[in-house]
Amino acid sequence: MNKYIISIIIACFTISLSAQESDANIFGDVQADGEHLPFVSIYIKGTNKGTATDLSGHYMLTNLEPGKQIIVANSVGYKPVEKEITVIAGKSMEVNFSLQEEIMAIDDIVVTGTKTFKRKTDSPVIVNVMEGKKLEMIQANTLSEGLVFQPGIRLETDCQTCNYTQLRMNGLGGGYSQILINSRPVFSPLTGLYGLEQIPTNMIDRIEVVRGGASALYGAGAIGGTVNVITKTPDRSSFAVNTSNGIINGDASDFQLSANTSMVTDRRNAGLSLFASHRNRDSYDHNEDDYSEMAHLKNNSFGLNAFILPSHNQKIEFSLSSMYEYRYGGNKEDGPAFLADQSEERTHNVLIGGIDYSLNFNDNLSSLAVFFAGQNTDRDHYTGIMPDEDDQPSFDEHFKNPAYGITDNQTYIGGLQINHMLTNFITGKNNLTFGTEYNYDYVFDEIEKYDYLIDQTTKNTGYYLQSDWAITRSFTLLTGVRADYHNLVDNLIWSPRVSALYKNDYWQVRGSWSTGFRPPQAFDADMHIAFAGGEIQKIQLADDLQEEKSQSLSGSINYDYPSEHFIFGFTAEGFYTQLTNAFIIEEAGTDDQGNMIMEKRNGSGSTVQGATFEFRGNYDRRIQLEAGLTIQTSQYDEEVFWSENLEGTKDYLRTPEEYGYYTLTYTPRSGFSAALSGVYTGSMLVPHYGLAGDPGTPKMDELFKTSSFFENNIKLAYEFSWLEKGVGFEIYGGLQNIFNQYQDDFDSGKNRDSGYIYGPSRPRTVFFGIKLMSL
Repeated sequence: MNKYIISIIIACFTISLSAQESDANIFGDVQADGEHLPFVSIYIKGTNKGTATDLSGHYMLTNLEPGKQIIVANSVGYKPVEKEITVIAGKSMEVNFSLQEEIMAIDDIVVTGTKTFKRKTDSPVIVNVMEGKKLEMIQANTLSEGLVFQPGIRLETDCQTCNYTQLRMNGLGGGYSQILINSRPVFSPLTGLYGLEQIPTNMIDRIEVVRGGASALYGAGAIGGTVNVITKTPDRSSFAVNTSNGIINGDASDFQLSANTSMVTDRRNAGLSLFASHRNRDSYDHNEDDYSEMAHLKNNSFGLNAFILPSHNQKIEFSLSSMYEYRYGGNKEDGPAFLADQSEERTHNVLIGGIDYSLNFNDNLSSLAVFFAGQNTDRDHYTGIMPDEDDQPSFDEHFKNPAYGITDNQTYIGGLQINHMLTNFITGKNNLTFGTEYNYDYVFDEIEKYDYLIDQTTKNTGYYLQSDWAITRSFTLLTGVRADYHNLVDNLIWSPRVSALYKNDYWQVRGSWSTGFRPPQAFDADMHIAFAGGEIQKIQLADDLQEEKSQSLSGSINYDYPSEHFIFGFTAEGFYTQLTNAFIIEEAGTDDQGNMIMEKRNGSGSTVQGATFEFRGNYDRRIQLEAGLTIQTSQYDEEVFWSENLEGTKDYLRTPEEYGYYTLTYTPRSGFSAALSGVYTGSMLVPHYGLAGDPGTPKMDELFKTSSFFENNIKLAYEFSWLEKGVGFEIYGGLQNIFNQYQDDFDSGKNRDSGYIYGPSRPRTVFFGIKLMSL
């Protein structure tokens, strides 16, 4: 296999190096309503050859491939225009464009569904897109704060002390979804614990979300769906500096500072983007018991994205980011963590990077992508409770051997992908994709005090083959299969997947069937040490744990109707997932030190089913509304006994049957803008561990049904523009969680159950800020 791969790469390089300069050039301008437009992307369709208009709205492309080509002019807020031309060696020709303003982008170019550039309306799987500009408009400062404004997604905070967050899609927990950075799965199980808060939004260009596992190109564990975080790439020379401060319920401060800059060469064949961010959030104590409900955070992040075009048909992309985070929750944060009555302390140093090489050849009908990416996390941590002084042996032991731990986590992925377009395949066109990738993840996590150790190495070699067949202009069939060999699974696992799309001018109807599996390894939430009922609670894997398998069905109807000034649209999607050998977690007694053991076992099965509804509207690109609502049920086939003291339940815990969001933005031409947003979380069952005789916790374990929450936010901004200077200045402010919809029954004291937390991640917060940027 390796010999064939090397031969293909050598052949492709040979083809590219044999290309000679043609001295065939295209030049021209781009206008809209009689005015020249700067920074419009101009590129040859199906290639990496492109440029952008300068400040005067003019462009030039040099040394093009002779023959018939399609040249495209595309800019945010305008309808793209394509022109077919005949390029002649040794000659220059003028091609001018006139663009029309687009009311609302309903047909964005997306990559996540099929790992190829496609319009949303042509993709056989639904891809939702959230732009970086939208994240800024609603004052989402981290990836976790932005993801809640996507249909079918819910973000929950799972620890009162350390505040780690978990992504849930289509009713399934965090381990059932795949988080990608620039299309690469470098988000390891450990990174999933805190990484969603460690990624600042100023490094994000856009987020693409695929619900379900319809595409065979992503890991078989992407059962709930895939989130692809695409970082900012340079498209023009620019800069931005942004600073803000939030006051959490009149008590704690949340200060943030970010900066971005990008540079592009005059010939548009190389570019570099840099970002940096800093955050310092005070701890916040909601119930005034001297123990925090929101952890103290310190974050420093730095990163870059770069590209270079060695020739018209080659592209090299490179990304690197470094993230530092210090997190402390509990009490007595001014001293060492082990002197606190109860605390969790985390220090993370995370490095994430990747390099991609792409090549188009065979008259742009074929392409090759070779990639490598990885992440390294070093973590020092402490999790502990100060024993009572009358328990002298434990009290003395606590000082002799405090519960400090270390973590080493490394993730690497490498592979290649080959695409070939069959232009006359029976009927229509068929884009065939073949790929292979190798994923390695190593986690060493140890706390000697608790005899806690995860020493886990996972290796997965995956192969995939997919056919994206546009049978007619209206009907597309996507079929594919993955073959995965995982070192923790005995046999090669095949995962076939099928999707279909039927569309006309306004409608798209989609359906999909997919299979997948999750290996018997420790995932994000399994690696969290918790406080429960005055004890330390840890999760261990059963000795006979087997892989979990899934089958999923989904169907959707999408409608968008545009008029001269208004666009209205909706999407209705139904989903059904059945799990066999479903992973369950049940209480399994205590260890030799009296710590509570929760064991991850195989249950008989479970079923998750429901529907997601999306609504969107836009008036003259000034007023835009987006909203989503998910209604679902999640149940095990047999009762799960989460506590030894209570009867079991078939219902998934911490899983509401309804949740949703909305965003309403107003952006007139005057410089003033406003944004309303909200997140709804329905009631759910939350386990609550008690300790008899402790005044801050219940007397015994109980299963609590929460109330529903509706968190609403507002942001107002005004931009002062000096167009002749090319500089803008913005001031803004607003309220998050306006009506203070926040949990009001937290446990208190050192023996609190840290897992008893639900609802919004923060109480009412006032914020204000200033931004300076280029125009």
